[in-house]
Amino acid sequence: MPPAKKRARSYDSAKTRAAVLAQFGHVRDAVLALPPAALDGPTRLGAWTVRELAGHIAWMVDSVPALLAAPEPAKQELPLLDWPSVTASAAERIDEHSRGLGTADLAGLYERTREAYETAVAAAPDTRLLPVSFGAMTLADFLVTRTVELVVHTDDLSAATGVSIPYDRQALAACTRLLADTLAARAPGGAVEVRVPPYAVVQCVEGPRHTRGTPPNVVETDPLTWIRLATGRAEWAVELDAARVSASGERADLAGLLPLMG
Repeated sequence: MPPAKKRARSYDSAKTRAAVLAQFGHVRDAVLALPPAALDGPTRLGAWTVRELAGHIAWMVDSVPALLAAPEPAKQELPLLDWPSVTASAAERIDEHSRGLGTADLAGLYERTREAYETAVAAAPDTRLLPVSFGAMTLADFLVTRTVELVVHTDDLSAATGVSIPYDRQALAACTRLLADTLAARAPGGAVEVRVPPYAVVQCVEGPRHTRGTPPNVVETDPLTWIRLATGRAEWAVELDAARVSASGERADLAGLLPLMG
């Protein structure tokens, strides 16, 4: 997959920093309220148990202070819009690491993670480069990717446990927008308008660009359905049949472009 050429939108860093902490707090409350037997239950993530998923979520947040503690790279190498495309290459490494995390004391793990995150980001500038395994990223960009990890895995946790977990509005917005912008970067054009109210509207797919009135090719869905489609948790045809996605126009079939990340 060639690198994305489209420039990423700007995000309010203060809101993103707070959103990561807020969504992690929602996950923590849900995990710690689970009965012990539920932690050994299955998830939709292969062989991962709920306990392993809970540990993985903590690791995704703890990666922020861990990377801030590492030497700063010389230059940025990974633009934000390229991040979703490269994550699949690390699936095996992520799986191995997540299974090896110490999760016997989830309450302690989550509290240590919260404290480390708050302390580390408090004094770190947005432009601080982090040595992410896929290439150096700014702290501001990396925090946006943390909203994706948190929102996607909050949904995984809800699906596994049947518990309704709140979504921080800013975290859900950032996740939705990054995945929508990734689609627009991967399939540039103006023939199709993709709407994910209330957070994102993008144009994509080669063809005649629409400039006025009702676009002839429109896709619309809700944020969680969009996120599930973009990450392979849902199938286009199934969501279309269930009316969780509406698609009008001869070019409004995104099945061949999804998922955007696995």
